[in-house]
Amino acid sequence: MSERMGFLIDPEGTWKKVESVTLNPNIEYFTVGPLMHPANSTATVTQFLLLGFPSLGRQSRELLFALLSLAYAATMGPLMHPANSTATVTQFLLLGFPSLGRQSRELLFALLSLAYAATMVGNFCIVWAVLRDPRLQRLPMYILLGNFSWLEICYVTSTAPQMLCNLLSPGLPISFHACFLQFYFFFSLGATECFFLAAMALDRYLAICQPLRYPVLMSHQLCWTLVASCWFFGFMWFIAPISLMSRLSFCSPYTLDHFVCDPAPLLAASCSPAHWAGQICSTASSLKILSTVSFILASYGLIITAVLRLPAGAGRHKAFSTCTSHLAIVSLFFGSVMVNYSFPTTSGTIGKVVMLFYAVGTPLLNPLIYSLRNKEMKGALRRTLLGGP
Repeated sequence: MSERMGFLIDPEGTWKKVESVTLNPNIEYFTVGPLMHPANSTATVTQFLLLGFPSLGRQSRELLFALLSLAYAATMGPLMHPANSTATVTQFLLLGFPSLGRQSRELLFALLSLAYAATMVGNFCIVWAVLRDPRLQRLPMYILLGNFSWLEICYVTSTAPQMLCNLLSPGLPISFHACFLQFYFFFSLGATECFFLAAMALDRYLAICQPLRYPVLMSHQLCWTLVASCWFFGFMWFIAPISLMSRLSFCSPYTLDHFVCDPAPLLAASCSPAHWAGQICSTASSLKILSTVSFILASYGLIITAVLRLPAGAGRHKAFSTCTSHLAIVSLFFGSVMVNYSFPTTSGTIGKVVMLFYAVGTPLLNPLIYSLRNKEMKGALRRTLLGGP
């Protein structure tokens, strides 16, 4: 038997402070305070008892327990919900066209496969004709056209294979890095196309409005400098916006309601409270589109004014024919792009259809417009592919 000072717990679980108590060695007590202090015990300490609120009674503790449980559930519930989880993203799921049935998807797959194959063949023919025909290699217009056709091949290839696979097997995953890599190439090639259309408008303006000075103003060296500038600025234009968007936090289940990695579905899957990265991307897109469209419209406005001053005849007809083919490509591409990114009503299925048009349709129509309306190109295709005169 010995006497110690400290706290004891009675059979009801209430803490009681005692100044002196007689301990029976045959009875097990739960004690804290000086009774467990290292100075008063030589046993090895394996655990501690937290006092908590020893002054509260049983009913008070139960009431406080209920209140704190409700507060904990209200606080941790939304944070632990799967929709708000911000774990490291390794992949996304592209939904594609979830509203289409199997037969509709198979029909669309067949049509898009034919369009993709025709796009590749048509644009490869133009590139081959420019590379193999000595007459076209010397003319800036066809140097630009050859690069433009190669650009269309890359542009459609950045989205079509993934889209075709998604039509056959909806909900295919795409890794995080592959998604943003596709995003970068798709938008960079689109920006490059804008710059090439502006460069082709400049070339037509100099050829028609400054015919005597054209060989000097658009020399072979200057033409290739213009080509290199289009590629360079096109691939530099969206580096910062896309890099910022890749740093956003994304919420599970990481699904993107689209067939490509586009800003709208990526922002919809983001958990970040402020989509400042999306605003930067939208600003960069608007600046690119407005600047190039304004330049193209100004160039063709001056061209039309100069053509109207020409006497009626073969010269005016040829000038109008060349400008018409260029304006057709410009209208198709910029028209669909502005509809998709300028009007919020084009979200969802309508937005996907519009993107299909300028991502697949415009590259398909490019070789048809340039080859069928251009005598020099038709002659070069005949000489290089068929071995004709």
